[in-house]
Amino acid sequence: MAKKARVTSMGKRSDSKKKNSNGFSFERTLWLAADKLRKNMDAAEYKHIVLGLIFLKYISDSFEALYNKLIEGKGEYKGADPEDADEYRAENVFFVPPVARWSYLHSRAKLPSIGKDIDNAMVAIEKENPSIKGILPKVYARPNLDKAALGGLIDLIGNIALGDEAAKAKDLLGKVYEYFLGQFANAEGKKGGQFYTPKSIVRLMVEMIEPYKGRVFDPCCGSGGMFVMSERFVKSHQGRINDISIYGQESNQTTYRLCRMNLAIRQIDGSQVKWNNEGSFLNDVHKDLKADFILANPPFNDSDWSGQLLTKDARWKYGVPPASNANYAWLSHMIYHLSPKGIMACVLANGSLSSQTNNEGEIRKQLVENDLVDCIVGLPKQLFYNTGIPACIWFISRKRIGNHERKRSGEILFIDASEIGYMRDRTHREFSDDDIKKIADTYHNWRIKGGKYEDIKGFCKSAKLEEIKKHNFVLTPGRYVGIKEEADDGIPFEEKMKKLTAELAKQIEEEGKLNKTIKKNLEGLGYGI
Repeated sequence: MAKKARVTSMGKRSDSKKKNSNGFSFERTLWLAADKLRKNMDAAEYKHIVLGLIFLKYISDSFEALYNKLIEGKGEYKGADPEDADEYRAENVFFVPPVARWSYLHSRAKLPSIGKDIDNAMVAIEKENPSIKGILPKVYARPNLDKAALGGLIDLIGNIALGDEAAKAKDLLGKVYEYFLGQFANAEGKKGGQFYTPKSIVRLMVEMIEPYKGRVFDPCCGSGGMFVMSERFVKSHQGRINDISIYGQESNQTTYRLCRMNLAIRQIDGSQVKWNNEGSFLNDVHKDLKADFILANPPFNDSDWSGQLLTKDARWKYGVPPASNANYAWLSHMIYHLSPKGIMACVLANGSLSSQTNNEGEIRKQLVENDLVDCIVGLPKQLFYNTGIPACIWFISRKRIGNHERKRSGEILFIDASEIGYMRDRTHREFSDDDIKKIADTYHNWRIKGGKYEDIKGFCKSAKLEEIKKHNFVLTPGRYVGIKEEADDGIPFEEKMKKLTAELAKQIEEEGKLNKTIKKNLEGLGYGI
């Protein structure tokens, strides 16, 4: 068992990844090796090359596992044809034709034609599996891609299949894919954040709204992290994966492809995740959807969302959002798609909590007075790869009573998590398992009947509508939770002041001596003061 790594007084970081002799996790070791092969290629280009190969390895491993069972022909597989694509479709496994199987490609890794071979493999897979048609990258024959480096990458990824059980190998490939998504987002900086929401934020959102059963929607789904985490949440709580169905939309085609591969690598049905370059506002492809859970991290403060074309839209029930900023357009769009008992979590810039310009203050007032705002969580800085803008999570709920939940109409829970988390590296902060549990448990205890919730100064406060009105419907958590009380050290105030004034007197005396020395030295140089 790997030991848990102590990180800060705030909590512990979960650290279950296997370490090699250098102390690195397998994923990180693989990343460092793959990054060396990148050479002068831009991370944005290289991303599709590496992730495409991991996907190819995954579906080939899944195919090979079933292929071997069909070859043996035992039990239910007796008399089955291992080259019949229908046998694989019946088991929800992609059929991989001979020219696309990893063993074949690996045998050709050192040939100069390997780039063309992989492109042909991607085309062949799409032809046999219409559900991923147009999704896979076909970029391997590019002249600027070093074919020797590509062969090295194939060797590297070929070593991922560890252990005897195919399921373990596939799980590892999924983890590698997820780790690489995060590393590419980090390498790309601001651009990378458009396709990737940091894992600890997604985990927090999912743990708080608990999507066990129903329709899960993300109208700006990026690479699909919200969906993956929702499925993982259900699985970790011994639920049935088929109890949730996912719906999504993404305007960036390359990001959409990453999403569909990310879902396919985990055998998650992505058929209702759609791409269109017009975006969710101009072309809402799920017009009639009423989702039970909505999770989203839309672009912050987007001024180019075509709001001027949509002033009469039915989605703006609580007021017309300004064309200069899409924050409240996103909130309104998601609320429109929320089922009568639905709950949603949406990451937005902190400005959304206090802005009074261009009708935003009035929309916020309407959301509060219509009893839609359930909880606001203020986030710490440095959580995101793509922005330094302070952010928060809005929790909107239409279900504020029933199903073991207490009646909480006219109340909003404010949680200030701005000082929580640990620095994963010099520039990025993450939440530990304990941090996520602390925040999620606070919310759940506040919601449920008989929950052991209590206000904690500097961290959480359940505020009633009257208090929110006094603050002019500004929802910044710091206004409500107050400042954390310092622990009393037991030293009387008079004693502290005597000690402090004595230290000050000593410092003033020392300053006088230094000034005399400086003056004397300047006079010696002919610069008397």
